[in-house]
Formats: sequence, structure tokens, C-alpha cells
Amino acid sequence: MKICLVGEGAFGNKHLDALERIDDVEVVSVCGGVAAATETVAEERGIPHFTLDLGEALDQPGVEAAILASPTPLHAEQASQVMQAGKHVLVEIPMADNLADAEALVRMQQATGVVAMVDHVRRFNPSHQWIHNRIREGLLTIQQMDVQTYFFRRTNTNARGEPRSWTDHLLWHHACHTVDLFEYQTGGATAEVTALQGPVDANLGITMDMAIGLKAPSGAICTLSLSFNNNGPFGTFFRYICAEGTFVANYDDLFTGDGEQIDVGEVAVSTDGIELADREFLAAIREDREPNSSLAQGLGAMRTLDRLERALSES
Repeated sequence: MKICLVGEGAFGNKHLDALERIDDVEVVSVCGGVAAATETVAEERGIPHFTLDLGEALDQPGVEAAILASPTPLHAEQASQVMQAGKHVLVEIPMADNLADAEALVRMQQATGVVAMVDHVRRFNPSHQWIHNRIREGLLTIQQMDVQTYFFRRTNTNARGEPRSWTDHLLWHHACHTVDLFEYQTGGATAEVTALQGPVDANLGITMDMAIGLKAPSGAICTLSLSFNNNGPFGTFFRYICAEGTFVANYDDLFTGDGEQIDVGEVAVSTDGIELADREFLAAIREDREPNSSLAQGLGAMRTLDRLERALSES
């Protein structure tokens, strides 16, 4: 299967790493935002074509699908362009930075019939899959998810510390991970939301600290703390407090509440969540089915983020 990758930055390269471990797929074009960086990625990875024009990338012979790892403000427009071209699309989260654009993407998918998926990678991390499987089997009941999302982003940089041309957002990007995961693990739309935010940074123009509360219809709650001011280990750390025990998920790894590591090696064919998401996307295309984390399935999280944004504007 021939695909094009959109985005030459940190997450574009993570997808390229993952795709190298998957059989019967070939990246034939990389579409970026900066010419020199895009050319470098193409040369280093042996990709035969590079461009700054998405239409040109989609027009390469045999291209069936695109993976979008471009800046967040471009996601909705580019995903729509890919679907209108009749190609399948996997878009990094968030699918859009507002609810109206997200709803429009779901309508576009329904009109075109292509496979369209948003990379809610937490659904695919083996640690969270291990929890999900036991919830589904009736072995775990969530009482609380306690989540911390911490980065040190007082300058406008990406996950590799490189300068960004766009500004990241705690709510529509980083909170999106946890909102979708909470609803995925508790089995439905959030019943109640609360939100607080700190002052807006004078240089970046965004809130650097945020606190979010969610409550599921089951009564389970989620407390989420987010900060771009934290000078310490980067990332998101999940504590599942369950009736049957406590578990701590750190990306693809899982530990008991006492710090003992749990073997998640048999959960899936890989221990890399990004690779597993890419595998699901490609399998859904080949099997002509809706993927886990389709755009339609991801719409619930976007609706909750919209509620949170309105709550923040009223506070």
C-alpha cells in the first residue's frame, strides 16, 4: 500500500519509524512545511518524492492514503482535502481545534466513504489496552483517573526541542488525549465537566496551566492537571484508581500502584502505541471497515472539549 506522510517534524518521524516495522506499506511521498527539513527527511528515509504541496503528494502514482502529522491548525483543512481526493486519512489529534470543523470532517467521511481515523494513541498504548481489556471483561472498575500532563514549553518548541511555526494548546491538544481515553475506558460521553485555567502567557498568548475535572455517568471521575511550566520529566502520567487495585500507565509501560512493572508484551503485536495505531489504520483500509478511533468515534471527545472551552470562557 502506497501512502504519503504529511509533516516532517517530531511526530512525522515517529510515524516513519513505526511504518518501517510494518510489512506491505510504502511511504512514497513526504509533504512538509519547510523545504530544507522536508528534503532532509526524504533523503534520510529513502522516500522518493517530497513536496510542500499536499495535492501534489496525493497525486503521486498509486497513493491510497495519507497520515497527517502536520501542525494542529492545519488538521481539519488537510483531512478534508485528503478525503475529497478520495484517499483514506489518519490524522494526528486533535482532528480539529474546534467542534464545528470536527463535525464537518465526520460529515465529509460519511459522504466520501473513505476510512478516516484520528490517532487517539492512548487507545493503542499497550498499557491502556491492558486496562481496557480488563474493564471489558468485568475485572476492573474505575473509580478515578488521576492524570498529569507536564511539559516545559516557555518557548515555542516541539517534542524534540525544535522551534515551532505554530503554538500548541493545552486544551485542544493535550487534554484531548485524556478526555478521549476517559470516555473510552468508562464507555460513554462525559456527564459533568469543570475547568480552571491560569493566566495567559504574554509571549505565547496561551494559558500555561489548566485543571480539568470530568465525571462519567457511572460516577467515575477524572482529575487532569496540565502545565507548560513544569520543569521536570516531560509527558503524561495516568493513575487508574480502581476498586480492584491501582495501576500507573506511562505511555506504553504499566505498573502497579506499588511500582511493580506489569508485562504488557502479549497485549498486541507491538509495544509501540503509534505503530499499533498505524497498523489499525492500514488494516481497516484493507478490510474495508470502520477503525477503532474513527473520526466518528472521536467526535465525543471534541464535544466534551467544546464544553470545557465554554466553561473556561465563563470562569
